[in-house]
Amino acid sequence: MKNNKIKSLVVLFTVLMFASCVKDLDVTPKDPNIITSLTVYSTPAAYKQGLAKLYATFAVSGQQGPSGQPDISGIDEGFSNYLRQYWNVQELTTDEAVMAWNDATIKDLHWQTWAPNDVFIAGIYSRIMYTVALSNEYIRATTGNTDADIVKYNAEARFLRALAYSHAIDLFGNPPFVTEADAPGAFFPKQTTRALLFTYVETELKAIEGVMGAPRFEYARADQAATWTLLAKLYLNAKVYSGTDRSADCVTYCKKVLATSYALAPKYANNFTADNNLSPEIILPITSDGKNTQTFGGMTYLVHAAIGGTMPAAQFGVGGGWGGIRTTKTFVSKFADNSGKTDQRAMFWSNGQKLDISDIGLFTDGWAITKYSNLTSTGAAATHAHPDFVDTDYPLFRLADVYLMYAEGVLRGGSTGDAATALGYVNALRTRAYGNASGNITSTQLTLDFILDERSRELYWEGHRRTDLVRFGKFSSGTYVWPWKGNVAEGKATDAHLDLFPIPATDLGANPTLKQNAGY
Repeated sequence: MKNNKIKSLVVLFTVLMFASCVKDLDVTPKDPNIITSLTVYSTPAAYKQGLAKLYATFAVSGQQGPSGQPDISGIDEGFSNYLRQYWNVQELTTDEAVMAWNDATIKDLHWQTWAPNDVFIAGIYSRIMYTVALSNEYIRATTGNTDADIVKYNAEARFLRALAYSHAIDLFGNPPFVTEADAPGAFFPKQTTRALLFTYVETELKAIEGVMGAPRFEYARADQAATWTLLAKLYLNAKVYSGTDRSADCVTYCKKVLATSYALAPKYANNFTADNNLSPEIILPITSDGKNTQTFGGMTYLVHAAIGGTMPAAQFGVGGGWGGIRTTKTFVSKFADNSGKTDQRAMFWSNGQKLDISDIGLFTDGWAITKYSNLTSTGAAATHAHPDFVDTDYPLFRLADVYLMYAEGVLRGGSTGDAATALGYVNALRTRAYGNASGNITSTQLTLDFILDERSRELYWEGHRRTDLVRFGKFSSGTYVWPWKGNVAEGKATDAHLDLFPIPATDLGANPTLKQNAGY
């Protein structure tokens, strides 16, 4: 829930991004219907509202919840939500999630049979570029302002743009590139390369890390720890993104986060309930609020779509289930005991569900996941209890991920860390999961393969899996398969070009300077 300040400021995106330039930029237009930065940001409070809109681009889908004034067109507004589409491409494409619905090309994600005209791939691409465009406009409007608060707002906007661009690096590799230096007007954004965009995002994050708010200064706003976490994630994947191993840098920035007051929540499940804003572990959430941020994407989607079959919706704090997403036998097998009695992270619903998936379109084929709930950690109703919309926040960055990034960075040769500390962080997660030291591992058991599986056990359905599998060389090809990968029941090898998504055909048609990613 939990940040009622994160509300939409009505911004005419098409005007701000595409309108012709006014000749005299020092003159405020006499026509009150012409919107410029001078009229939008006429009061100090408006600057924070404008910043809130940038955060809201990840959480909601338009200017009016849950539908009616969408930010982007060409796709159902509920489908188009940033978090919903980001989660789909990161999870439905892997062993952790499958979808029962027949909406457009949604099953192509799990089958890994997508093409450049895929509407859902175009959806996340458009969302990324929308966030970048709004951030550019806000950065233009705040650059040079010496007010202490607005200086921080400017840095946060640069962080959010860097976050969106980091998703572009990971998903598309070589997107078009624009910054605040590109004044609004009619032009074709030039395409960049994955390596160049990596360097740009790294440079931006390093430039703002000293300006960002101190760790934990305000819930749901990016702070220094969020900046360091994003840098660590970039460095962990640097070999994929830029061709150069940066494991030592990953460990260095993990250590910065680990030196803050963020701490593991005493109970794993408390990171995923309607009061997870109380968790000391969530470094950066995408907030939800059943009253103030209503959307059919985001956490509303992740709670409702995971309920079906014999699952009582009231047990998860909502009015009904959508019978969509569940998981595969391959993921269930990551747990030695899948009952949840030993490792509490094994949060499955097997009653009425088949473990094997004979029909990917049938919700009861495949075990359901009970990780996300719209009830509080005590089982009480959410603050803004609603049958359709939820209060549960999405844990975009969580301390447990930093623990595991530190361990993986050390195992990959990161000389700025040490193996004993890495083992301690992994065992801290396992001690929480098991309730005691019975699940702890030894130094000889701490291998890269173990880390990949442990990341799955700890971070499943949090939007990490595709990126992890690509980094380990197990997303495409036949090195690792799962049910219905390649559109066969037992799974099969797929082509390596699928490690990147295609630049959407619609954007290629609109921007003749763009070239398609290899293999499409």
